Amino acid sequence: MNSKKYAGALYSFEYVETLKDIINNSSLKYSDRPAYMYKESGDKDFKAITYHDFKKNIDELGTTLIDMGFKGSKIAIIGENSYKWAMSYFAVATGVGTIVPLDKNLEIGEIINLMKRADVELVFTSYKMHEKVAKAFKEVNGLRNLVILDEPRDFSSEDSRIIELSALLEKGSHLINEGDRRFIDALVKEDDISTILFTSGTTGLAKGVMLSHMNLSQNVFNMSKYFKIPMEKDYVGRVLSVLPMHHAYEMTCSIMTTYYQGGTIVICEGLKHIQKNFFEANCSIMLGVPLIFETIYKKVWKQAEKTGKKDTLRRAISISKKLNLRNNRMATRKIFKAVHSIFGPKLYSFIAGGATIDPKVIVEFEAMGIPMLQGYGMTECAPIIAVNQDRYGKASSVGRPMPGTEVRIIDKDEFGIGEIICKGPSVMAGYYKDPENTAKTIKDGWLYTGDYGYIDEEGFLYITGRKKNVIVTKGGKNIFPEEVEYYLLLDEHIVETIVYGKKDSFKGDLICTAIVYPDFKFLESEGAKKPEDICAILREAIEKANSKMPPYKRIKRIEVREKEFIKTTTLKIKRFEEENYNYEYADSDFVKKRF
Repeated sequence: MNSKKYAGALYSFEYVETLKDIINNSSLKYSDRPAYMYKESGDKDFKAITYHDFKKNIDELGTTLIDMGFKGSKIAIIGENSYKWAMSYFAVATGVGTIVPLDKNLEIGEIINLMKRADVELVFTSYKMHEKVAKAFKEVNGLRNLVILDEPRDFSSEDSRIIELSALLEKGSHLINEGDRRFIDALVKEDDISTILFTSGTTGLAKGVMLSHMNLSQNVFNMSKYFKIPMEKDYVGRVLSVLPMHHAYEMTCSIMTTYYQGGTIVICEGLKHIQKNFFEANCSIMLGVPLIFETIYKKVWKQAEKTGKKDTLRRAISISKKLNLRNNRMATRKIFKAVHSIFGPKLYSFIAGGATIDPKVIVEFEAMGIPMLQGYGMTECAPIIAVNQDRYGKASSVGRPMPGTEVRIIDKDEFGIGEIICKGPSVMAGYYKDPENTAKTIKDGWLYTGDYGYIDEEGFLYITGRKKNVIVTKGGKNIFPEEVEYYLLLDEHIVETIVYGKKDSFKGDLICTAIVYPDFKFLESEGAKKPEDICAILREAIEKANSKMPPYKRIKRIEVREKEFIKTTTLKIKRFEEENYNYEYADSDFVKKRF
């Protein structure tokens, strides 16, 4: 992020009203460019599909689906990330009906439940998942067909309802050659519902968020005014797609925005292959959740320690900060050569979202010459509400509201912190078949986010925590668990934590309690193997965190887990998952003791 003089300066992009506009316009502008790069099973090198061929596949599939009688239908998609996943998504959303992306990690019972709730009539899935998903035929009334996206050459099925994608594309090609333009000329309006996205369910029953073409296209259009994918000089505009495509953050910000701006989406082979894929595909940008970037950050420091260069790295970062070298790419690439070599010469920027990231990670990555920014949003806003600009931002802020989006803070406390509400073209149409929850969430056009935060004098938004998570003491004090967790996670012995209010049987007040999943390997390397030894070290970590907070926010009790917390597919801890509150060392002397 560059000089403050760029604050308010916006990039210029072509206005779009629908997803069909995005697909049609980009396929004409960037016809011969690679739209996607991907590897199929067993591939050593990346293959590519051009914008022209991607659009051709969309037209073929959409034409066949209309011919099969699916015009106006709800169609689900579930499976691993692939360009065929994206192609099927756009084929449905740009002229056939409403697409319903589902999380591939859900149990079959929940998949069936969501299909029923969304009135699904057809499902796209992968070969790997087709037997599991096929069980839905028995349970979901109205489910007519299952389409396999990536069938092997020798695939065959005795069930005629299971169809191969290749067969649909072949049929569509024939229909178009015969003059069938029902899909190509299909009228798509900005207020048509393009997508029903089910929330991750971290706080309870998943809701079906209805997003219109306007919601998504305006999110892409306005977000692009703040961030431009580089495609000049040394850059080739390649964005590594890491997060699940069924998630709003990945689909809108990575897939749709890259396509809209004419970049190339590189499909990552999996979380274990991030660094390798980024390097070998000459990627410039990656969107991810904080856990991904914080893991990379920790690996950089561990490698520096392993090679005896930790102090050297620390001094180099300090000098870079003092001399403000973060925008001098030539200098930082030379000084921090070992770090840049991990991702290759085309690295341009990291973008964090989905949760609040430790500002120190952003500050130090930028000092190393790796620009980084974060944004804020929710599925109900398609999803971006605010984001830092690539030319000006603040590490501890989630940025300014996007152009066209108005943000207010209501019911402020003495520190100016209150609930964040927003209004704009990306606010959802509502929850599918759920007018009661829609009315609770959208009031007079304002989306009540359920998040707490404040806005500074320059209009930058800061998130302090979730409304549902706030611990309210008998004295009327508000404790934001996320803030306490931040201080705990600064300690290298702690990997993950949840802070919550546990009722004190003596005073009847809520005790600020931390459930901790420590780094057991690291603790063992320091000689801590027994529960009491582990707790002794964690006591010091708690005391260090408490010293940075006022008395009413301090942790009074700790509980230790032996395994990671259960998370969503976007790596957010399921805060209200009952199993996440089971801990191992509840009877230790340390746990019983109160500070």
